Amino acid sequence: MKTRANPRTLVGGVAFGLTAFLCACGEGGGTSAGTGLYGGAPSSGADGAMDVVISNGRVVDGTGAAWFYSDVGIRGDRIAAVTQAGGLADVDAGTRIDATGKVVSPGFIDIQSHARGPLLEGDGRLLGKITQGITTEIMGEGWTNAPANANTARGEGLIDPEFAGERPDFSGPRGFDAWLNAMLANGASPNFGSFVGATTIRVYAMGEAGGPASEAQLDSMRKATRWAMEGGAFGVATALIYPPGNFASAEELGEVVAASAPYGGVYITHMRSEADRFLEAIDEAIEIGERGGVPVEIYHLKAAGVRNYHKAALAIAKIDSARAAGFDVQANMYPYTAGGTGLPALLPPWASEDGALLDNLRDPEIRRRIHDEVLADTADWENLGMLATPEGVMITSAAEVGPDGEPSGAGGFVGMRLAEVAEQMGVDWVDAAIEVILMTGGQAGMIVFMMDEANVALQLQQSWIKIGTDASGFDPDSATGMAHPRSYGTYPRILGKYVRDEGVVTLEDAIRKMTSAVATRLSIQDRGLLRVGMYADVVVFDPETVADRATFEDPHQLSVGVEEVFVNGVAVLRGGEHTGAKPGRIVRGPGYRPAG
Repeated sequence: MKTRANPRTLVGGVAFGLTAFLCACGEGGGTSAGTGLYGGAPSSGADGAMDVVISNGRVVDGTGAAWFYSDVGIRGDRIAAVTQAGGLADVDAGTRIDATGKVVSPGFIDIQSHARGPLLEGDGRLLGKITQGITTEIMGEGWTNAPANANTARGEGLIDPEFAGERPDFSGPRGFDAWLNAMLANGASPNFGSFVGATTIRVYAMGEAGGPASEAQLDSMRKATRWAMEGGAFGVATALIYPPGNFASAEELGEVVAASAPYGGVYITHMRSEADRFLEAIDEAIEIGERGGVPVEIYHLKAAGVRNYHKAALAIAKIDSARAAGFDVQANMYPYTAGGTGLPALLPPWASEDGALLDNLRDPEIRRRIHDEVLADTADWENLGMLATPEGVMITSAAEVGPDGEPSGAGGFVGMRLAEVAEQMGVDWVDAAIEVILMTGGQAGMIVFMMDEANVALQLQQSWIKIGTDASGFDPDSATGMAHPRSYGTYPRILGKYVRDEGVVTLEDAIRKMTSAVATRLSIQDRGLLRVGMYADVVVFDPETVADRATFEDPHQLSVGVEEVFVNGVAVLRGGEHTGAKPGRIVRGPGYRPAG
């Protein structure tokens, strides 16, 4: 297999063996105690006053190298010094933090965020994310707010329909850049950036229609993709189990992705199947990357459904084989055995073609066809209900107002399993799902339990894995309904359960997967490492107490153990409490072209 030359190399790419956390004080690390970043004299910049000094911490620098005791100095928005422990004891500092017994690491980079809403329309603090140690959010799976036109205005999630302010304009060649700047103007605690959603690109050119794109429509897709890349997108992101994005063929997507290649784009994908056609979907993802001449990143790698658990090892072997043959394919994941999405994903994709899902469900004959196709359980589409079973589907949200403007009456189903909803309604589980979709106008969410814990651990050990939440950011004080616990607990869960308690991965490798591995993948040159001159995105956490508390039944609980978080040198979390600061900045892909 061949692809274009790619300058990206994995920082600290070798996975380390299975060890538990090293003990705190008194045990030697992999570098000498009186050194700079990798040994020798203190790092440059140690002279002069510092805004912040974090002293005596166990530094895990993000490269995958062994931890070492160190002082870290921040001046302005940059890391100014990384010295031996005590090396900054005599330096004037505006703020001093004693990190004895704590771990100091780069801020975590969430490669799969869904924080478009809170960053554009909310308060921008993303409390549930910041308290995990996340300092940068990367969005874009399938849908983005730009590029925008009349077609996308009818699409998913461009802006809350109840938004009270002036509707922003994200159309035209600078629409993607305008969207990023609108989030910046709203104020954000973390940094943020985005891929461009392939579904948005398709809808931009041809609405929600099925079928192949015409040559003129392909030209529109290429143009919109180039605009997004010049506006700062990291590449093209697909969500290929959801209509209308899954109407696109590999050939079409190859053409779209190819438009991103001259800008250093990456193709990142929620593949067409994570279940019965899981291995074939990996082949298709690689094919699309080859057609477009770009690297491939797979979102939330998983083998879904008991009958597919054995495929996790086969998928790892397939990815390793492709890499051995010279093709750059990697993946990311979250550490849970359940996924989350919208309730309409239980139905066959054709039912939503041309945006006609509700009309189709109101038609008795079409509804019966939809119902029977779900129960037929063919491998033609990702049948999440059959894979999870109705006992494995939990309703997490339901719009309070239905499509007729009246109360939906579906709020009581939140927190219930679909099997329970069906029993209460006196119908089978497919009809129960259809009824909830009709009651809420399709605005209902679910969690689907269909993965294997052993596979989670196996995947975490792979050198090419990175970490993402696949979640938005919530505040427990204002959150309504249910949510997937990954919104609050992804990173502390790995550091607590899989590093400290079970020794599945080392501390150093886990943090590399959360930091520099993502920065390297996205060509973000100035974040992801604790190194002099890098932006000061820094996390201090207690390795003995860091843990997730959010559960599927009680999700709105902040994680514990992350004590200090700095974004661009500004404290956003002190002593585990949010400061209210919003110093987040835009991070852009390598193809960004400033306006003018």
